Amino acid sequence: MPPKRPRRSSPTPHGLSAGEKLKRAKLSGNEYLAWSWVGTEVTHSADITPEHRLATCGFSVKNQHPFCPNKYAPSPSDGPCVKEQLKQPVASGELEDDIIVVSDDEGTRCDSKACKANPNCLNYLGQEKWEDEGKARDAFLKANELGEDPTLDSRALETPIGLRNLGATCYANAFLQVWYQDIPFRSGVYQCEPSPDKEDKFAESPIYQLQVTFAAMQLSKQSVYNPTKLVESLKLRTTEQQDAQEFSKLFMAHLDSEFEKQPNPALKSLIADEFQGKQVYATVCSKCHTRSERESEFLELELTLANNARLEDRLASSLAPEELKGDNQYLCSKCESLQDAKRFTELRELPPVLHFSLLRFVYDLNTMERKKSKHAVLFPETLDMDRFIDGSSVAGDKRKHSESGKNLYQLRGVLLHRGPSAYHGHYETQIFDMKNRAWYQFNDEVVTKLGSLKPPQKGTKKNDTKPTAKTKKASNKTTAAPVAMGKQENDVEIIENPVPKENSPLQEPTDCISSRDAYMLIYVRAPGHTNVHTNGTSDPLPPPRALRVVEELNDAHDKACEEFTAKEKAAEDRFQQTRRMVMDVYRSWSLSHGEEDSVVCSRQALEAWMSRHLIKPKDRKPDMINEETERCIISSKDVVCVHGRLDPQKAHNMKRFKKSAYDRMVAEDQCTYDPLFSQPDVCPECVEEGFQDRMYQVEHPRMVSLLDEVASVEEDDFAFWISKPWLKDWRSAKPRMHKTLQPDPPPDDPEYAHHVQCEHGGLTPNVMSRKRISPAAYELLRGIFPEWKTLSTELELCAVCEAMVQMSRQDKRGAKIQAEDEKAKLRHMHDHALTGSNALLEEIPCALVPVPFIRAWRQWLFHPANERPDSVDTSQFLCEHGLLVLDPNIPGDLDGVAVLISRDDWAVLETLYSCGPLIAVEYTDGAWKHEPAVCEACRLTRKSAYEKTELTIRILRAEDPAPTPETYAKQLSQPMEARPAVVTYGSKKVGNLRQSKRIRQVKELGRRKKLVISPETTVKDLKIQIQAELEIPTISQRLYYHGNELEDNSMTLGSLGVLSNDTMDLKEESEDIDLLGSGSDAEPSTRRREERGFGGTLLGYSSSSSPSHTPSQHADELPTNGTLSCPACTYDNAPGSFACAMCETALDRSVE
Repeated sequence: MPPKRPRRSSPTPHGLSAGEKLKRAKLSGNEYLAWSWVGTEVTHSADITPEHRLATCGFSVKNQHPFCPNKYAPSPSDGPCVKEQLKQPVASGELEDDIIVVSDDEGTRCDSKACKANPNCLNYLGQEKWEDEGKARDAFLKANELGEDPTLDSRALETPIGLRNLGATCYANAFLQVWYQDIPFRSGVYQCEPSPDKEDKFAESPIYQLQVTFAAMQLSKQSVYNPTKLVESLKLRTTEQQDAQEFSKLFMAHLDSEFEKQPNPALKSLIADEFQGKQVYATVCSKCHTRSERESEFLELELTLANNARLEDRLASSLAPEELKGDNQYLCSKCESLQDAKRFTELRELPPVLHFSLLRFVYDLNTMERKKSKHAVLFPETLDMDRFIDGSSVAGDKRKHSESGKNLYQLRGVLLHRGPSAYHGHYETQIFDMKNRAWYQFNDEVVTKLGSLKPPQKGTKKNDTKPTAKTKKASNKTTAAPVAMGKQENDVEIIENPVPKENSPLQEPTDCISSRDAYMLIYVRAPGHTNVHTNGTSDPLPPPRALRVVEELNDAHDKACEEFTAKEKAAEDRFQQTRRMVMDVYRSWSLSHGEEDSVVCSRQALEAWMSRHLIKPKDRKPDMINEETERCIISSKDVVCVHGRLDPQKAHNMKRFKKSAYDRMVAEDQCTYDPLFSQPDVCPECVEEGFQDRMYQVEHPRMVSLLDEVASVEEDDFAFWISKPWLKDWRSAKPRMHKTLQPDPPPDDPEYAHHVQCEHGGLTPNVMSRKRISPAAYELLRGIFPEWKTLSTELELCAVCEAMVQMSRQDKRGAKIQAEDEKAKLRHMHDHALTGSNALLEEIPCALVPVPFIRAWRQWLFHPANERPDSVDTSQFLCEHGLLVLDPNIPGDLDGVAVLISRDDWAVLETLYSCGPLIAVEYTDGAWKHEPAVCEACRLTRKSAYEKTELTIRILRAEDPAPTPETYAKQLSQPMEARPAVVTYGSKKVGNLRQSKRIRQVKELGRRKKLVISPETTVKDLKIQIQAELEIPTISQRLYYHGNELEDNSMTLGSLGVLSNDTMDLKEESEDIDLLGSGSDAEPSTRRREERGFGGTLLGYSSSSSPSHTPSQHADELPTNGTLSCPACTYDNAPGSFACAMCETALDRSVE
């Protein structure tokens, strides 16, 4: 076996020398870079050719920027002949897909990132906005601002409509939808006529506006009606959330009074005939069985809630007898003595429409506030009330459904309250529409068709929901409808055969509906029985007056739809014409080679033209439209230099396209570019400047490399001195000293000259700022900086400078000794002057000294070489009258301005500094006595003259009383020892000295925070600043100044008289927002503000009239001594009430 041949050694790589540039342009397959000719082809600016200028902007053939094919150009037709020519023969046994074409001529892939700086690629400028016709049409019509499409508000055929929420009127909208579905009630409203003496004011009455509202809900062509006039006629406050049940009672009372004024006898008793039932409140003596009873009417049955309780169980519980025994015995009129008895309520007559009011809101006696109960209630779709009539439930009758079925009711509506709080939330309603025979959910403007309430059968979908009306924002587009009667955010859910409770009076299985938000249930007597509620599907005809209003609304809606359709058609025609023009331009504007006639503009300009028809006029740049010529002028400033030509530094933003395409833009689109360039318009001045800067980048590293080779020198050899900072910066790759188009500063530039040469012309003593270089390096740098001269190492140090250095050292030593001496003499002033503690100065003669002097003096002690303060000037504390402009007895006057020192220290200061005048202060009899006195006028003027100052916010504790002007005046009148101290002192004693009496009696009022304010700061700005600093919400802040609460947030602190370094009190009022049902027994820190309810509205009632009275029940028919007093709020309720009408507390009927 022959021996192996040894591997040939690889040649040693030499690499690039310093400053040499890798000529990538000469490598095969690489682009010719825009500036790669600098230092290779051109070394002097006079050699720059037009071709080099074109290369800087990418317009040269050498740049090798590909002419990317137009991706949006129309493709040639694929005819059979063309296909036959393109078909290539393949070898036997090979598949056509197996052929791999290998080519060295494969071009660069075109994409948005790679071609962004390619001036020949015009593919990614927004053309996709026009390619999709649907999206382009939407954007074009939106830009033309046609307005809201009224056809989207059109009502779907035979579907209910929604009601506009005017702020917080959802409670009214919910009941209006319920009442509208009651056809007899709606018919009665339509039949109301004004009395002859009030004919002119009938249009402003609520009954007329209710007619109009019902007529619109019946005949309107829009999907949403705005009940503004009805709300205004009732004088409801649209921004306040009200109780839906209370609104229902009061509005029914108002309507009943209006119906009684009608001549038609059927209308006089419409409310009673439709909604009013009768109940009996009875007591039976257990001994003689004597029965005493009192009959009353009701519009709704109020039921308390228990968790997962069925409606029948709660109704039976409310009708269950109550045993009167022991201390609660009944005084029998026949026995004439106290006897055991049974007290109960019986339902005697039921109305056609039966309302169950679920006491969802309970009154907490601990917090004296209402809370929302989270208990779920189960209720059936069909309810047999025969078992509850005439004491059936009292007698313990547990029979099944009555065979007679006289009082069989069907569920027709569920009123829901969303939200956890009794004070906030949202009302919705779910109603069965008799005309369409379907359930609908009404959420103000949104009306959604629901599926059946019956439990789903196996193999079937649970719900079939379909949105039928949406708000304008939704634009009637199909969205996911809420799951009706399903488990969605405490919504109604269906329970199949719930397990009955033990000892329940009704334990038969039935399909029930469960809800944690149900607030009221509406049942209607089923058809086909006696006294049936004939709620037919035929709609009554609205009165002519209301009908005319609705017809006018419909005519206006039809007109708006016609006008919008016409505008939309005209805009559609413009869109088609504009889209055709834009697409024709950008499909034919690409260049195929550099010799074609072309124009140059910025990429941003082409993008602006591409999108100018798709953006709103107000969003366009202000310089796009010329008001005189009405032509579109798009600026190309993104590629313009300071000389008004094409800037090579902005070449990445340049695009060139066919001149014929530009001519078409001008002719058909009335659009021009300003300024408009062609390829030769590259700025020669900018090219030369760029050349000079890049030549520096080539030459400078080479010169640094040459300097490094010859700069080193031995310690004893002859050398020259040079500035060390200059040399370090100049040797870096990117010297900070270098300015574009300017020569580098020489080493003896004024910024660096003192590093080598002192002011006397000699060698500076500072050795750290200079460095030695060889004579060869010196000559090299002299070639670059001919005017530079420096000192050699043979020169001695400057004698004058050396003497000054020696003297400086001696001065520093003397200053240090002096500082230590002064510190020792003024030890107490040094340690305590700036601490704020005056505990050691009580009953000791003192003097006022400016704070700036103390601070400057302490700084000098730390650095004796620095300048020493020259004097102690206290004249700044005196006004023109020779009196004090600050008061030592007022907290804040001395803060940051003056401090107290002992008179002994003042005497020492007078020997060391120029001092005066003396301001003597001494603490005696609980106050600071001072000479001279205070000039109050000048003090206020000085304290008010500030641009910015610190304001101390004193945060009061929860147990602290709210400040008042009286307490503030009392605090000022107290001696200093009784006031809270401005500064909090520690409990640590100083040496063996006892704490002063004044310190021991200090009791700080909460914590403090200093904020920076100005006279223009408003109270609102201050509260926002407090919220940011202390995290106390503005709504919980109560600010006090001099004992007065600041309630006007628009007032400025300057107008309030707030002085420099003043103090304010802050009390936080935290509202206990208990998520209802949390079970917390803690009392809230504050009482919630008193609610106005419907006071001040047309439905408002006086305290003498009970809102729980039915409309047909008058005060003279009630016994005067039969009222029930609420134990919580002491409100007198009507006889037979189960709960207080004001606070809904359960009533004890045994005291009646």
